[in-house]
Amino acid sequence: MGKSAESHLGPDGSLFGNLARQAKERPYARATAYYGADLSYAQLYEKVGRIAGALLTLAVAPGDRVAIQMQNSPQYIIAYYAVLAVRGVVVPLNPMYRADEVAAILGDAGARVALVAEDMLDRYVGWPGAERLSVIVARYADMLPEAPVAALPELVMRAPVEFAADSRMISWVEALCAPIPEDLEGLSAPSADWAVMPYTSGSTGLPKGCLHTHTSVMHTAALQAEWYALTPESVLTAVQPLFHVAGMQGSMNAGVFAGATMVILTRWDADAAIDLFKHYGVTFWNAPPTMVVDMLSRGEAVTPALAKVTCITGGGAAMPGPVSARLKDQYGLEYIEAYGMSETMSPTHLNPMDALQSGTIGIPAQNTLAMIIDPETLAPVADGEVGEIAVSGPQIMVGYWNRPDADAEAFFEYEGHRFLRTGDLGLRQPDGYYKIVDRLKRMINASGFKVWPTEVENLIYGHDAVEKCCVIASPDSYRGETVKALVLLRPGATLGADELIEWMRPQLAAFKLPRKVDFVDSLPLTASHKVDWRSLQEREAASA
Repeated sequence: MGKSAESHLGPDGSLFGNLARQAKERPYARATAYYGADLSYAQLYEKVGRIAGALLTLAVAPGDRVAIQMQNSPQYIIAYYAVLAVRGVVVPLNPMYRADEVAAILGDAGARVALVAEDMLDRYVGWPGAERLSVIVARYADMLPEAPVAALPELVMRAPVEFAADSRMISWVEALCAPIPEDLEGLSAPSADWAVMPYTSGSTGLPKGCLHTHTSVMHTAALQAEWYALTPESVLTAVQPLFHVAGMQGSMNAGVFAGATMVILTRWDADAAIDLFKHYGVTFWNAPPTMVVDMLSRGEAVTPALAKVTCITGGGAAMPGPVSARLKDQYGLEYIEAYGMSETMSPTHLNPMDALQSGTIGIPAQNTLAMIIDPETLAPVADGEVGEIAVSGPQIMVGYWNRPDADAEAFFEYEGHRFLRTGDLGLRQPDGYYKIVDRLKRMINASGFKVWPTEVENLIYGHDAVEKCCVIASPDSYRGETVKALVLLRPGATLGADELIEWMRPQLAAFKLPRKVDFVDSLPLTASHKVDWRSLQEREAASA
């Protein structure tokens, strides 16, 4: 069993208490930076108090689930902390969710109040129960400066949406007129209270709500602030979606815990990011590999943008080795890979800053146990053997919302500890570092031989002509499944399917070689900027 890094970390209290502390101790320090418009911690706290007052007028009570569906923006952070201030439970929704998905999740969570960006209001009409919702409507443009310091996404410049005739809707401006509760700080929740309930992006059926307490959310916020040595002088990026636990914890909640500045992008745009990095002097970049690849493709313009960056970290997908090498060779930066999931409120594993091993997810985080188990028997396997990663620690969710059947499949007891099955295949090296092999259900079975798509993808990424790629299983009448590669080339590059396969042949066993290669103009991304292999896999299966 893997042991965690030692730490005296033990944060108590509520997440809202972190914001209250910063507003009291450092009221004039910059909290958020939004294309040139800044909010101090005192200003952020005051706006949170106003929205909290509005939630109280809507009779939000402790334990009530409150949905938030917005792109990254100051309003998202305000909404999130306002829900926590009144001891509600944040239900963060993917901005890509359409009306039927919103209806299903809000119905499952029992939410009757939502804080929503105006561009998403079409998801809150036309389904049974929508008429009973109260919706506070935010407009991104209200928080923009008169003279932005970077290009704005089209989304934030759209004409206002008319909703005055809908009695369910309350404008953000109106909500900000609500009185601040007299004892705002006194409303702070006990650490054992429910805090956040993200829904998993399940591959089939309705996503499941992962119920977290202030303890589990605080743990991964504080441990990242400590692990990455974040301070009030740190300038963090809030470019990963804040609805997703990676951005929520590694950017927003860790940033507030540390009292750092959070530089917000509503939509990822590498050129805008370069301008904002330079303008604000970003020091800490929390990003998935796809964003790093995208920025590095901008050439020499990247150099001044990374001048003050001391740490780049992320997870969710493996960082291709050639990209890591380029970061180190050209910019002197290491990509610190980590690992986590919605059920664990982000990291269970992180690479030590002073002992990085590229290609691994690092070691178990503070106060966290991990082991590799046989997926069938749940028994631990030896170092070096591939099995399912299982974890135990304070960041683990209480359980799936109203899904005891799913809890029974996800959890098991071992030596007095409650372990969560992650569904990810990996191995533990003798030195204690862990490696991801692939998703348990993503394996390709070619004539009985197991092929892990990530291994093939990492090799393809090493070709100079390749920008992005995704490897999936393609149905095959002879082999059952065969390996298929979808490849996006760099601008101006040329490459043939046979040429790529021959380039790979000396480096892979024959059964791992792609037998099909499609060159594509784009690859779909999830809202957390991972290549959406599930949708590609489902499309392949349907076409067959």
